[in-house]
Amino acid sequence: MTNALTTAAAGFGTGLSLIVAIGAQNALVLRQGVRREAVLAVVVICALSDAVLIALGVAGVGAVVVAWPPALTVVSLLGGVFLIAYGVLAARRAFRPSAALHPQDAPSGAKRGAVLACLAMTWLNPHVYLDTVFLLGSVAADRGPLRWTFGLGAILASVCWFAALGFGARLLSGVLARPSSWRVLDGLVAAMMIGLGTRLALTA
Repeated sequence: MTNALTTAAAGFGTGLSLIVAIGAQNALVLRQGVRREAVLAVVVICALSDAVLIALGVAGVGAVVVAWPPALTVVSLLGGVFLIAYGVLAARRAFRPSAALHPQDAPSGAKRGAVLACLAMTWLNPHVYLDTVFLLGSVAADRGPLRWTFGLGAILASVCWFAALGFGARLLSGVLARPSSWRVLDGLVAAMMIGLGTRLALTA
């Protein structure tokens, strides 16, 4: 029992260290949480996707993904183009801060757009496969019979992080009630997305 708890705790810590790093997915969850739009859907998609990827890694699929470079090249190109496009939209919002400042003012279809963006940022990001599937899967393999316990710890870390980020972000809604605050947030998101997208496209 002690070994299992220790292994699960190690999985939780390892998973958290990989997920917490600032990235496109976290930026999207934060923005949706602040706006209180499709928060549950976005959190569930992120956590469930991580659970699937972690399970694939623990099962040993990571070695297959890394062994076929063309797969990562295609994902890098698609992910790069998508992130650049999303960054341009964020930059456009930064120059139009009066748009959709409150959840009740969100245009119809906003939830669908957030869900599609979340899916794309999760599954078109090659770093997800390298970190979550390959790296975490490799660490889990060292745990032998307890590798699935390690994986469950990592999955729990993902659920806790995305739930805290998505539902805790509303605490910032007061600060972001001013148009100037939204300009800063969208400006940072735009810079991050375009930077990551360009790097992915160039390294594909």
